[in-house]
Amino acid sequence: MKHVIQTIFLIFLGCCSNVIFLELIVRPYPGSGNIITFAQFLFIAIEGFFNYFKWGSAKRVVPIKDYTIMVVMFFLVSVINNYALNFNIPMPLHMIFRSGSLIANLVLGMIILKRKYSLRQILSVLLITFGIALSTYASSQSLNKEKAKKNIKIDEPKSDFLQWTIGISMLVFALIVSAIMGIYQETLYAKYGKHPQEALFYSHLLPLPLFGFVGKDIYHHAQLFNQSTWLPIFSNVGVPIMWAYLFCNMLTQYFCIRSVFILTTECSSLIVTLIITLRKFISLLISIIYFQNDFTLNHWIGTASVFLGTFLFSNIHYDIYRYLTKRKTEHVE
Repeated sequence: MKHVIQTIFLIFLGCCSNVIFLELIVRPYPGSGNIITFAQFLFIAIEGFFNYFKWGSAKRVVPIKDYTIMVVMFFLVSVINNYALNFNIPMPLHMIFRSGSLIANLVLGMIILKRKYSLRQILSVLLITFGIALSTYASSQSLNKEKAKKNIKIDEPKSDFLQWTIGISMLVFALIVSAIMGIYQETLYAKYGKHPQEALFYSHLLPLPLFGFVGKDIYHHAQLFNQSTWLPIFSNVGVPIMWAYLFCNMLTQYFCIRSVFILTTECSSLIVTLIITLRKFISLLISIIYFQNDFTLNHWIGTASVFLGTFLFSNIHYDIYRYLTKRKTEHVE
């Protein structure tokens, strides 16, 4: 139990603080998604090489070909989600949209796995869908207001809205690929068992060569980071502040994703869903309050719908009720 609590604490600490450093980077450099993703993958792969792979002595359980398929999907989701920030996608909308993975999972589960879902689950998905649609609409209105403040006619330069539409399309695509990846992971776990450290290592090691396709962009932003404000550490020694932010982002991302991988082997998927949902909600509040992002009443309604739908879908309230009833019965006996 103590180990589970520590893991949950690291999820909240790592994932929520990761959002802060991510926004500190993308605000001055909105096109830095590729260098952020590459740095995260490289850091986790190097750490896994020493701690899990033991310099090459660890034996792999899942065949490399199965990992390769999962890795391609994982790479696409990670890069596209980060790259979508280049297209006028506010951080709150980015987080809300990614919270809608249950929708894609439910639909693809019905199509691919031929699963049947209860009325409660379907209603939950409708709530989530409504929340995302409302938040998307609210963000488009916020974009128009921002342009109006700058005395730009909304119907003149269509590039801003076009970029925003491309960003939304990218998030939708990443959502679908993420759902397919989840189903694929489920089949791998059922076939080979759960090996979180191995999966974490290979899912970050194998995609590294693929970053060659965006190598020029990574190099360009590395040069921009070199030119950022100097952060003194002690005496005359210091680093550009963007590299410091990036290092903190890598470190917090490591604690975040490693803890999530571990929690999936310690708790039921219902508990994991609840923890991740609460983490996303807290991250959202941090982004709104700390960075003063535009968040209207429609955003709040949409957010509430997303998280309420996720909560109902997980059915965790029933598990809590059943647990309390069982404890009460045992106490009476």
